[in-house]
Amino acid sequence: MPEMPEVQTLVDALNRVDLVGRRISGAAVYWPKTIAGMPPAVFSERITGCVLQAVTRRGKYLVFRLTRGLQLLLHLRMTGRLNWERRGSARSRHEHVILQFDNDFDLRFHDTRKFGRMTLTADPAAVLGKLGPEPLGERFTLRHFQRMLAGRSRVVKPLLLDQTFIAGLGNIYVDEALWQAGIHPRRISDTLSDREIAALHQAISRVLQKGLENLGTTLGGGEGNFYSVAGRRGRNADALNVFRRTGRPCPRCKTTIERLVVAQRASHVCPVCQPLP
Repeated sequence: MPEMPEVQTLVDALNRVDLVGRRISGAAVYWPKTIAGMPPAVFSERITGCVLQAVTRRGKYLVFRLTRGLQLLLHLRMTGRLNWERRGSARSRHEHVILQFDNDFDLRFHDTRKFGRMTLTADPAAVLGKLGPEPLGERFTLRHFQRMLAGRSRVVKPLLLDQTFIAGLGNIYVDEALWQAGIHPRRISDTLSDREIAALHQAISRVLQKGLENLGTTLGGGEGNFYSVAGRRGRNADALNVFRRTGRPCPRCKTTIERLVVAQRASHVCPVCQPLP
């Protein structure tokens, strides 16, 4: 699933093409369930004629700010990506929504597993208002993180994956941050020491910054992996320390990395660097 670095990479790429300031001249929906909250015909009617004013991000959502007081919120889920194609080029069978712009280009939502969702709304806070702080935002200070953890007693990995707690973290970057901080994913949050909380806060920032610098994480060559606009691959897979490195030596202590399941999510740990008390 694309996480914050991948979504931000897409936002940056979309802001480099001739997209912002363009009028949407039409919309075609080939998989109705992609559109949340309204019939596809209503979606097409309401979005046609809108001008795209900005492309931003909140958590794992791409946010397209439109005229008429509307915003289009796109959650890529597991396999979603965006293609910027010249009008008339052949449509892939996995391109489920196509937005046509007035410069003869299309923005096409490609989603192999069909889990992605688009929400066209005049009230984005109804969706985005539930999200926790941005982990690279000014609000996410160590003191604020300490206050967020105070009084909570949850398994640390699913807590970090909870988008209402912190927005934008997913399986890849949580595993990497926990390894950086030396914390086992099954630790209970109220057992973390002040030193461990500070180490985790710093690790979250570091792994996300690295992911952004490397333009996201693309794993393998499957169609369901992350690709930026124009099919560009992220480079961050080479920088991963534990995620999907089962059986390989830990970069820090050379102990074999293990795979386990935590809250129904595959997790990757070094049993020496991340001991479970």
